[in-house]
Amino acid sequence: MQEPISFFTSFNFNDLWFLSEAALRTLWISLISISIGTLLGCIFGWLQHESKRLAGILISPVLDIFRSVPLIIQLVLFYNFAPIVGLHLDPFYSGVVILTLYTASLVSNVARAGIESVPLPMRKASRSLGLTYWQDMIHVVFPIGGRAVFPSWIGVVLGVMKDSALVSVLGYVELLKASQILITRTQEPLLILGLAGLFYFALSYPISMYASKFEQRWAK
Repeated sequence: MQEPISFFTSFNFNDLWFLSEAALRTLWISLISISIGTLLGCIFGWLQHESKRLAGILISPVLDIFRSVPLIIQLVLFYNFAPIVGLHLDPFYSGVVILTLYTASLVSNVARAGIESVPLPMRKASRSLGLTYWQDMIHVVFPIGGRAVFPSWIGVVLGVMKDSALVSVLGYVELLKASQILITRTQEPLLILGLAGLFYFALSYPISMYASKFEQRWAK
């Protein structure tokens, strides 16, 4: 009599390595998206502050769409409609595009708030001392406004890192997708999800700790 064939195997060291690689993919897609998105968000926030008419007509409505529509819908729509206009992107690059725009839409409000947190008399005083517009932005607005909104930007960073798990719906094997694959094979959801949670904590906690120490050093 033949022994029954089992399609399930127990969790092993190779599976832990598989989760580690997926965690690095999560970190990589988050790092790219947050870096580019922060730069774009600062530009958009500056435009919203400097040009109310341009922001009201062109920038703000588009950014509101990315802030309002659930991220998973943005990912699915872009991934499926991009080939229609000739953009044949794999799940990684599709995820980067949407996460970048999503990050930019969030950072734009943070950047605008940072600029507007600097008192107008202080900016006028800097200009009266002979500073140019860009010297005023670099030496006055950025240090003061950046300090005011730095915690908010860290919140955006941590949020986007967790939201990157939604790229799994496109087939990109990041941490959540890898967890789903292992759960299907091992039938050990509590163990796998527990480990995935630890990996997310390991990615996020150092950022929070470094940000807290940097903020304290910046306040001195």
